[in-house]
Amino acid sequence: MKPVMKSIENKPCWIMENDSIELAVTEQGAHMAPVTFYKNTKPVQPYYISPWQNEPEKAGLPVLEPLRGNFFCMPFGAVNTYRKEEHPVHGEPASSEWKTKSASRQGPVTRLVLSLKTKVRPGTVTKTLSIVDGHNAVYTQHSLEGYSGKMCLGHHATLAVPEKDGSLRVTTCPIRFGMTAGRDYLCHSDREYSFLAPGAVFKNLSKVPTIWKDEPFVDLTLFPSKEGFEDVAGVYQKPGTKPSWTTAAVPSMGYLWYSLKNAEVLPQTVLWMSNKGRHAPPWNGRNRCLGLEDTCAFLADGLKMSAKKNALTEQGIATTVTLNPKKPLIINYIEGVIKIPSTFDRVTSVKFGKEDITFLSYSGKEVKTPVFWNFIENGILPKE
Repeated sequence: MKPVMKSIENKPCWIMENDSIELAVTEQGAHMAPVTFYKNTKPVQPYYISPWQNEPEKAGLPVLEPLRGNFFCMPFGAVNTYRKEEHPVHGEPASSEWKTKSASRQGPVTRLVLSLKTKVRPGTVTKTLSIVDGHNAVYTQHSLEGYSGKMCLGHHATLAVPEKDGSLRVTTCPIRFGMTAGRDYLCHSDREYSFLAPGAVFKNLSKVPTIWKDEPFVDLTLFPSKEGFEDVAGVYQKPGTKPSWTTAAVPSMGYLWYSLKNAEVLPQTVLWMSNKGRHAPPWNGRNRCLGLEDTCAFLADGLKMSAKKNALTEQGIATTVTLNPKKPLIINYIEGVIKIPSTFDRVTSVKFGKEDITFLSYSGKEVKTPVFWNFIENGILPKE
């Protein structure tokens, strides 16, 4: 089976498609977007695509050139000078040219396999994207082979956001605590402005410390809010017997986005809240998106900070994985969409069935969707 390619938002993309989903993934950086869920019945496209894609000016950093949707970072973060290694922002997988390994369809499963040989730290990343007939979910597996040493990494899922304040509502499974980025100044060299108190610890996303005396706390479960600011915070889920989850409900548009992960492997979810608060090119004070980034790292500070003792490791939270060239590391991940009624406000809990999950809302509504959630543990899709 030969993979289909076409240019979308000025970037060559591979295209996957089945009865429920049409998915594009860029050749540069393997950024996944647009993804159309429910493609034949009131389609939903939840992912962000950066606003400069069709502009003639260079975006600057390599990762910004295709910036969209979800992509895999290794190392995850901005400052990635580590020992003798000089990694680009978010690592080579987020900005290098990937190669096709295979494209196939077996039973209800359509699959695309991509590979990348990295140079800064030699090894191979294999990305396998699978979609299943009847499921509005994307099953992703990354295999890291030939690597050794400490590494921070993870998924950089980035969502499109409606204009109206509070229209997107975020919930995660129970957390141990959360932490804001440790910025000790508010106006940065790239003209970026933040309003969260730097390095603050919190217990609940709905009550996070700010820099303001007249508004000492903010509810980060509601986005967008505070136009003109750019902020980062992380939350640390309590691992359990079922996958950890993050959700973003958009009642006004009738859908809910969700992700499932193993919190033992990816213990952190970073919230990148970009609300027209970054003014250097190519951002130019116009960018609005929400990153819900499932990672193993020290916030978004990069490999050097993640690899040493820090405020998270002191709390028993891993900020790197240790790679072994004799044993590939496999990271399984699921993200998907389910339709919701306008009265479904935000998720309060998730029930896992045999081959489905049910989302319950604070308003008492329930929605169920088919998903092979055991894929997180075993990487297997039944009925192949």
